[in-house]
Amino acid sequence: MKYTLLLLILCASFATVSCNNEDWLERDPKNIITDEQLWNDPQLITSLLANYYDRLPTFHGVFNTGGMTEIDDAMWSGHFDQNWRNDFQYGYDYGSYWDYTFIRDINLALDNIETFSTEIGDEQKNLFTSELRFIRAFVYFELVKRMGGVPLVTEQLVYDFGGDPEYLQIPRSKEHEVYDFIYSELETIKSDLQANNGSQTRANEFTALALESRAMLYAASIAKYNNLMDTPINLPGGEVGIPAEMAKDYFEKSLQASQSILQDGGYALYDENPDKQTNFYEMMMNKGNAEVIFAKDYVNSLKTHGFTFENIPRSLTEDNEYPSNLTPSLNLVESFDYLDGSEGSLNINDGSGNPIVYENVDGIFANKDARLYGTVIYPGTTFKSAPVKMQAGVAVWNDSDYELLASQDLGSNYSDEGLWTGADGPQDNTQFVSNTGFYARKFLSDAPGASLRGVASENWWPWFRLGEIYLNAAEAAFELNQEGVATTYINTLRERAGFPENSITDLNIEDIRKERRVELAFEDHRYFDLKRWRIAHEVWDGDINNEDAAVFALFPYRIVRPGHPDNNKYIFNKFTPTRFRRARFFRLGNYYASIDQGVLNNNPKLVRNPFH
Repeated sequence: MKYTLLLLILCASFATVSCNNEDWLERDPKNIITDEQLWNDPQLITSLLANYYDRLPTFHGVFNTGGMTEIDDAMWSGHFDQNWRNDFQYGYDYGSYWDYTFIRDINLALDNIETFSTEIGDEQKNLFTSELRFIRAFVYFELVKRMGGVPLVTEQLVYDFGGDPEYLQIPRSKEHEVYDFIYSELETIKSDLQANNGSQTRANEFTALALESRAMLYAASIAKYNNLMDTPINLPGGEVGIPAEMAKDYFEKSLQASQSILQDGGYALYDENPDKQTNFYEMMMNKGNAEVIFAKDYVNSLKTHGFTFENIPRSLTEDNEYPSNLTPSLNLVESFDYLDGSEGSLNINDGSGNPIVYENVDGIFANKDARLYGTVIYPGTTFKSAPVKMQAGVAVWNDSDYELLASQDLGSNYSDEGLWTGADGPQDNTQFVSNTGFYARKFLSDAPGASLRGVASENWWPWFRLGEIYLNAAEAAFELNQEGVATTYINTLRERAGFPENSITDLNIEDIRKERRVELAFEDHRYFDLKRWRIAHEVWDGDINNEDAAVFALFPYRIVRPGHPDNNKYIFNKFTPTRFRRARFFRLGNYYASIDQGVLNNNPKLVRNPFH
């Protein structure tokens, strides 16, 4: 009985409290952030934006080791399980991207900030809104450059549960309409982004202009070069293909955006180190330098990446048994010209087929474009102040010619007590050591612990930098018949790379294309450049004998010829690595990636891309 009475008393007390304090049951939960709280707290909005910036899409970029090995600039030398990267042709789904979940999230955020943000000032509200719109424009650029015209969805699509979803099925826009949307968005928001001017990790006025510069150049190239093909790639509704007469306007828009950055942005080409070779490497590594417009940053205590862990030369690993995955190709190395202006092909043999002898292992690379050193670790160079020990074997004279002998024991000595095969190889048909004769330097961190599993790297990924803007401006100006302007821009970049002033006087489009390859190597441009110029199917034609479609290696050998002046000097052997088994093969159907069948099933208003 006493327990029943106690229970009645407690219930009565509870009822009394409840009646006297109606807010007691209406308190905000401690584990849920409401829309009103989120969209009126600048710190919470900034945190959400950080998540969206982190989700910005990429293809071969943002330290994508595997993707970088799938074109002609490199090959895969890592685990045999991934040797398919050296033995594949581009599928029609290669590069496919269709992330409308991200588009929905951005549209929802834009709606919410308009609805719920009542306690923050208009200037800050406009800034947040403009950043969201920049991110959306960036996503649409990634969509259009891979897929062609896509549905333009700029507001939430909410199902009414009426049983008919047809009103949610948005058809694809014309390809040029997507580019026009990107330009219009960026023009609208760029002034509201000025509050972020000076930031290199959040969108600002010049970040918007940089995206304009790139996107409008892509649109212009497609409008021009697609229509110069024997059979232009088009769809009847314009979802693929841009009219040729639109090229000039797009080139002008790209040039204008580029020149606005060059003239008013306050950015400058990195030129802090008088050693031009080291200078180019440092430009990509030193955070905060004035060349970088927009970057994805990494901080050791918060977020790191594994590019150095995956790709550091074998002898310099700190705790990694699986290094040396990405190994640059001879193709890329030979695209860097000599400083005297001569073509970059390396002198391996004389006119009679006899090997050219070099005093030092790095002699064959002497007087090359300084950007080569900043991009590639080649024989005779160092990394982290330590020599990278690259020697494939010995060339033993047998009275008529040289016999090339290699050891499977890395770092071993030959019978003359000299080095046989270096601790860093290269070795053919081997994993975790270079199969091409080169290692990557660009993006490889020289910080202590950068190749340690538990530490990793914190160097950033530049999305946009001034070097690209000079190239965009040069290309657009050249296409607009402003050859003098274009030449000035190209020579400015080349002077930073060690070339004399005015090293190019008769500029052509091939010069511009080569400059893009060497300046922007491994920065996620080459695959899309070849696509927009409509030459990818010619460069990567699937022919193993094609110097562009196949990947080539260059191995150094120390001469063993006692008593002869050439003893302990070096010769080189060029060949196609055994692990590289199929030439790159890009078909007409690869110019636009395929749309997944599930997406097509869900929206019958979508049309397939050509050849699919």
